[in-house]
Amino acid sequence: MVFMVGHSLAAGDDSEPAAPAIATEPPPDRFYIQTSLASLHFHDDASHNNNLRLIFGEWRPNRNVFLGASFFSNSFNQPTQYVFAGWKFDPLPIAPGFYFRVSAGLVHGYKGEYKDKIPFNHSGVAPAIVPAIGYCYRRVCSEVIAFGTSGGLVTLGVTLP
Repeated sequence: MVFMVGHSLAAGDDSEPAAPAIATEPPPDRFYIQTSLASLHFHDDASHNNNLRLIFGEWRPNRNVFLGASFFSNSFNQPTQYVFAGWKFDPLPIAPGFYFRVSAGLVHGYKGEYKDKIPFNHSGVAPAIVPAIGYCYRRVCSEVIAFGTSGGLVTLGVTLP
């Protein structure tokens, strides 16, 4: 008689032990990149830049947590960076394919006469919380991102295997 760990053989039972369960969900996509398509400020101002030229990348150590950085021209056409961590609520139960995410981090780049345009901008660095809602079809995603009470941004991105 052969004894196997985790499997007992009853008298007359010569069946093979069950194979371990195979995960049906693929591992999370580890990298995501996106760029801006359009932005809109809630209050019209001739000094506002609506072409943010966003380059955005993130790493996902698991399905919901992400870490990343973005580089863009802020509302006043100044080079700006945002480094962040966040949580993705995916998918929304009422609408498959849709998700909500929120990131928190530090933004740098609002300088000179525009340094007071974002709260808590001390030494050129300010905390930021950025919510977004998005939709993915396979590996292509689009998001609507709110940047404070100033405006919104539409992006298009792709997840990488």
